[in-house]
Amino acid sequence: MSRLDGDMSRIKIEKLTPEQEALIPLYSEKWRKIAVATQPIDRQKASETIKEVYALMGLSEPEILFYDSPYEALKILKKKHHQFCTNRWSSLSNQLKSQLLTQLESELLSQVESQLFTQLESQLLQPLKEKLWESFYPQLKRYLEQDIGNSFLNLAFSESVKSETWAGSGCLFDFCITALDCHYDEKNWSLFQSLVKNTGWTFYYNKIAIICNRPVKLSFDSDNRLHAEGEAALQYADGFSLYSYHGVTLPEKYGKLQPHQWQAQWLIEERNAEVRRVLVQEIGYGRISQELQAETLDAWQEYTLLKIENADVEPIFLLKMTCPSTGCTYALRVPPDVQSAREAISWVNWGVDAAEFSVQT
Repeated sequence: MSRLDGDMSRIKIEKLTPEQEALIPLYSEKWRKIAVATQPIDRQKASETIKEVYALMGLSEPEILFYDSPYEALKILKKKHHQFCTNRWSSLSNQLKSQLLTQLESELLSQVESQLFTQLESQLLQPLKEKLWESFYPQLKRYLEQDIGNSFLNLAFSESVKSETWAGSGCLFDFCITALDCHYDEKNWSLFQSLVKNTGWTFYYNKIAIICNRPVKLSFDSDNRLHAEGEAALQYADGFSLYSYHGVTLPEKYGKLQPHQWQAQWLIEERNAEVRRVLVQEIGYGRISQELQAETLDAWQEYTLLKIENADVEPIFLLKMTCPSTGCTYALRVPPDVQSAREAISWVNWGVDAAEFSVQT
């Protein structure tokens, strides 16, 4: 018997017990691991899940196609897009969301006070969804735009079901069902879990379902941003890869090298402000001033005011210091309106004039 057939007249849950609150991080980690899994999809299980999905929507079994990456699938979709724009091939993603995700959510919301449900969404659903969406799909979309086209990508993204992002809802549902003992439709919940665990990014149409395999590699930094040094942060079995540094997508020529191998000369050629910021941060102003032959504007004792053209949106002004005891050089960026080395020193030291220092450091 379905849990949904139980007593639905009980009082709504208004708050969590301390024991239930302590479980929140465990559920978040459980579903994060599901969302970032890199094991190949089991095609038999995926096919069985897709057939159940179509049965739920009252449709006959579709033709099921598998592709190793979203890039490969999107190229096919774009090539045959005129077929998928017809009623015969219309997208079913919204119908699936309505009949599965929305219904599960409504069932659970009927048993949990709306204020608590909103709180749980912010603690369980949103963090996981945002970490995946903000660090993964926007970067993938920007990277694909050059070959696929922005307008088609927007349509394709809206017509797809990304099981990784559904993991956030899965986390919320799982907590309500198992930690709060909410009633639920067992068949729908079983299908929802199977969809998230056994399929990847999927496109649903009347007669056909297109499933993208999971990446073979996903690498994140401590803040859950896509990140790797000297190698791809995201990679699929067909070779499609994405290089990223703390959430910033990098061209392959940068990403395949370790940061200490990056060249200051790239700053002159690079037009992407976000990428340029990463290059500046990792190369450092010391190397930049040397390799780009900075112009000397002024000097005072061991301090030099430098100017570098064409390395950023506006000229870079640096205060460079050479340590008299070690010979090491350090450089700090200063505002472009400073007129002298002493004025730059004062700016760096919160307005204290250079002449007032008894010891120069």
